[in-house]
Amino acid sequence: MSPSADNIQTANDADASDDAKATPLSTQLFLVLEAERPRAGGARYNLSATNEVLLGRGTTRAARRDIAGSLRLTVPASRISSLHARLRNHRGHWTIQDLGSTNGTFVNGTRVSETVLKDGDLIEIGQASLIFREALPTPPDAPSELELGPRTGRLPVRSLLPLEEERLRVLGAIARTKLPILLIGESGTGKEVLARAVHAQSGRTGALVAFSCGGLSPSLLESHLSGHTRGALSGATRDEPGLVWAAHGGTLFLDEIGDMPSAAQGALLRVLHESEVVPVGAAHPSLVDLRLISATHRPMHELSASGAFRSDLLARLRGHLHALPALHQRREDLGVLLADLLVELDPAQRIRRLSLDAARRILSHTWPLNVRQLGHALVRASVLVEDGVLRERHLEVESPAPANTVLSSDQLRPQVLSASDEELRARLLELLSAEHGNVASVARAMGKARMQVQRWLKRFGVDAAVYRELSRGDG
Repeated sequence: MSPSADNIQTANDADASDDAKATPLSTQLFLVLEAERPRAGGARYNLSATNEVLLGRGTTRAARRDIAGSLRLTVPASRISSLHARLRNHRGHWTIQDLGSTNGTFVNGTRVSETVLKDGDLIEIGQASLIFREALPTPPDAPSELELGPRTGRLPVRSLLPLEEERLRVLGAIARTKLPILLIGESGTGKEVLARAVHAQSGRTGALVAFSCGGLSPSLLESHLSGHTRGALSGATRDEPGLVWAAHGGTLFLDEIGDMPSAAQGALLRVLHESEVVPVGAAHPSLVDLRLISATHRPMHELSASGAFRSDLLARLRGHLHALPALHQRREDLGVLLADLLVELDPAQRIRRLSLDAARRILSHTWPLNVRQLGHALVRASVLVEDGVLRERHLEVESPAPANTVLSSDQLRPQVLSASDEELRARLLELLSAEHGNVASVARAMGKARMQVQRWLKRFGVDAAVYRELSRGDG
């Protein structure tokens, strides 16, 4: 039997660590995307105390609950009937029933009259797309309803997912301190965007200075960071203060921190330990006041264990660790991300609507290169659209499924992993990054058969080819 909507348990009690907090599991319905209003964002509704959900057309997007446990959701879309579909809770099992709508109700791309819903199912009514989550870990203080509507201005990074929303809330509180932050995540997940959001919330009056540690020689990197005096280096015709001093009073963001050479690591450790910087060739240090945010997709604990990265520096970088999920792990946020990206990348609003096929393609694609890939696809599409409608042919992404279909719920269903599985998955991702996607090398490093590693990758939905692509410089 499926877990009831209000069960309280950990993701896996047997494997969770002793100090892990129990997280409630709740049934959630996400209004992910309105194809007729792609800048409308998305919404989340907790169904734990709900018996039925009525879906239909209204003049505005609205949610109304009654004391009998009924939730009425309306969406302002022309292809949605006034009373389109009903979700009902039968002793912990949810079904969806079409109520004689003109354009039909679809689950995972198949038109249905009535069917049982499974965790991760994609529901389409008219041109509105929803995702059903049967047992989603949800902090007890998460709001029962959350709407993230059209973005105005440069708002912080946001999420409809309860745990991700909580992590971002914690990060927002950390932002107002001087605690160093280490961001980890696959390339393209938005680490620099998040770093800029943290700086904006920090209240620090200085600038955010961003720099990538990859691709420079140790001496040149140290010179960039610490600065140099005239004549200290070949071609140094004047004093240069360096990036550390440029971030005085503000934030220094160091991307690809795992690629930092040992010599530069020592200089950075001194900055953090002594709050001072010594330019190359200088005799005396200068006091600096900065906040450090670093980011990487490299296996930092392995680099530290091998001696490639100083353990004392890593300890200082990890004042607060924040992991960014891959895009395929947060399908529920695609409408919010789409709205935010369109504000930034399509200010002229050339894209005003999405066709149903385009919406399906966006929601079914796995986006292996994450938010960056989605952004590139939207920029390209905004150039190609002629009548304000983004169609499937405008999206230059490899089709994950036959045309006009979506992936099955079994293929796209999110996983709630045990603590041991999370550790195994993290280990695989780190080794794939270190070995540039070479599965045989990963297997040797783990002392396992290649087929076993491939089974793990399939189980966790990880594509080794993505890491081979990243190693060729897509970054």
